[in-house]
Amino acid sequence: MQASVFVGTSLDGFIARLHGELDFLPPGGGEPHGYDEFMATVDALVIGRKTFETVLGFDAWPYGTKPVFVLSTRALSPAPADAVVEHLSGDPAEIVAQLDARGIRHIYVDGGITIQRFLQAGLIQRLVVTRVPVLIGVGIPLFGELSRDIILRHVGTRQYASGLVQSEYVVLA
Repeated sequence: MQASVFVGTSLDGFIARLHGELDFLPPGGGEPHGYDEFMATVDALVIGRKTFETVLGFDAWPYGTKPVFVLSTRALSPAPADAVVEHLSGDPAEIVAQLDARGIRHIYVDGGITIQRFLQAGLIQRLVVTRVPVLIGVGIPLFGELSRDIILRHVGTRQYASGLVQSEYVVLA
């Protein structure tokens, strides 16, 4: 199974403000920067509860009918009627095994802690990080403390008229 990350950060590496606000990101995601094309390759999403709660506050459910697996040990808030949401818990390897057994071949992993846990478990193969030209100084970091180095190979970097800079990496080890 392939697991990928596609995420936006402030230039100083934060995916959200301390209380989860995303107000520093361009409205509506900004100019097209490959998100729709990326989503077309994904079978399902694996997100943390905090990310799920944040997404519930959006004007519209952003994932259409793609299955969304929310990792939490607690009960979830109700999802929109047209959303396909399932609650799961377990370590990343167990989650990947469960989804692989269901025939899911490519997952989009999102949410700070979830991304960090899957990276540490060696289960992410691709990282696409889009940096927004703003420094927010404090927030939820994309990458946390690591118990080992994670070696990446740079695939490419693209810049956009709005100032977005997107870099893609393959995780080697």
